[in-house]
Amino acid sequence: MNQQNIAYSILELAIVSQGETIQQTLHHSLALAKAAEEYNYKRIWFAEHHNSDNIGSSATSLLIGYVAENTQAIRVGSGGIMLPNHSPLIIAEQFGTLAHLYPGRIDLGLGRAPGTDQQTAHAIRSDFYKAAQAFPEEVEKIERYFSMENKSSNVRAAIAEGTDVPLYILGSSTDSAHLAAQKGLPYAFASHFASTYLHHALKIYRQEFQPSEFLSNPYTIAGVNVYVADTDEEAEQLFTSLIRMFVGVLTGARDPLQPPTPMTEEVKEMFQHPAVYQMLKYSFVGSKQTVKKKLQAFLAETGVDELMAVSTMYDINDRLKSARLFAEIMVEINENKF
Repeated sequence: MNQQNIAYSILELAIVSQGETIQQTLHHSLALAKAAEEYNYKRIWFAEHHNSDNIGSSATSLLIGYVAENTQAIRVGSGGIMLPNHSPLIIAEQFGTLAHLYPGRIDLGLGRAPGTDQQTAHAIRSDFYKAAQAFPEEVEKIERYFSMENKSSNVRAAIAEGTDVPLYILGSSTDSAHLAAQKGLPYAFASHFASTYLHHALKIYRQEFQPSEFLSNPYTIAGVNVYVADTDEEAEQLFTSLIRMFVGVLTGARDPLQPPTPMTEEVKEMFQHPAVYQMLKYSFVGSKQTVKKKLQAFLAETGVDELMAVSTMYDINDRLKSARLFAEIMVEINENKF
């Protein structure tokens, strides 16, 4: 029985739909953030991806600044900064700057994956794989740069020192669960595309959690795919765009996001393919009533503190409507205190 309200948030990848420009896509990301603020979402996070024609969230910190500047209260952050791609000093300076401009609203989620292919990872940073292996030490550097104690160091990110930028550890396997627990930091799991280790990772994190100055109890976030519409049939049709996108990922096709189609037997077979289904297992698709029932079961099963919705849809108006309906569901779930 979870006595606390379940927070609800958005993870935005800025996926480019067929026939749209990257500029339009980024403007849609802002429209989504404004809607999320209106519907009392806790935060909107932006992913980091590289070497893709059809993903607009490459320069994550710039996108965070754009959205924070044009909203009022919603938290804005990274889901995540792929730390092995970057110098911890530069990231501390960037997010320290954001914290001064938008105080109390900036989150720094940190992951260790490249967010791209091997060749591009090498182009971003020639020692990427060494940096990935040193992820715990790189996180420690970030923590040090944000601390007031670092004032006496020879190497400083002065603009970051003492700013209020909470750190989150992101994961899609069990590795980062150990790290988040050891450091007493909140833990976000990418179950919207990596379902296999969700329960194991949550168990590790909770069992090994060490209270810290940042957090006295474990705090968990789960990414889930959310498609809410007036009817189950309409929501399933919107979901077909994501199914085709994941099939494209598996087959190496790099097409823009395709318009939705009816949920035919052929598309159902695509979804039931073991590789596709394993990635999209935690997808909640349907009317408000249908999605609410599925979400209640997921929350009871996982006990997570926050749901982070990913809704990759072709049309921004469908996304805005789904965001509103999902918020209504979460309000109802929290009122029921299941």
